[in-house]
Amino acid sequence: MNKIAVIDYGMGNLHSVAKALEHVGAQLGQQTEIVVTPDPQLIAAADRVIFPGVGAIRDCMAEINRLDVGRIVRQAIETKPVFAICVGMQALMSRSEENGGVDCLGIIDGQVRYFGDALKDDTGQRLKVPHMGWNEVEQCTAHPLWKGVPDRSRFYFVHSYYVPHDEDSIERGVTGIAHYGKEIAAVISRPNLFATQFHPEKSQEAGLTLLRNFLQWDGKG
Repeated sequence: MNKIAVIDYGMGNLHSVAKALEHVGAQLGQQTEIVVTPDPQLIAAADRVIFPGVGAIRDCMAEINRLDVGRIVRQAIETKPVFAICVGMQALMSRSEENGGVDCLGIIDGQVRYFGDALKDDTGQRLKVPHMGWNEVEQCTAHPLWKGVPDRSRFYFVHSYYVPHDEDSIERGVTGIAHYGKEIAAVISRPNLFATQFHPEKSQEAGLTLLRNFLQWDGKG
């Protein structure tokens, strides 16, 4: 039985994530148990953990701190594979510019930045903020979760804030990059951790392949 805990702190599209995990588990022929929960004991008993997030970072961090989710995530990363999604990834950073500046968990050293109100592409055309829709992701570092995912596959993004690729502390763990007026860290990995700015559960076959690989990942390399 492969037990997956989706951390529920009230700030994520948890039904969509859970259904996607059920689907890929069935494809693998696994007995997969998915529990959506804030309960530390259930999360500790899981084989793998999903750390999602949608919404303003101030509200997310308020609930993360209230429910002591930061401690739960840190403990999970020490012992088992963890997949962070969207604001879940941003919450791992040191600080975000959103909402006038918000301290985050500091599990990854780096800042979350605002795209800006005058974002332009390479031709000088204005780009809409939030960045919403499909975008290519360049695989800049090999990783087991990329297995079966062609380089420059398109994934679904929804965000106004981003993790820059060019900060030294972040760059060492960047596993995928995307371009939207700026070069952004689309994927950051560490031992036992794979974090995406995009939503794999909304990214059709490429995203489902990532989740399918996650259900088989041992947390290494």
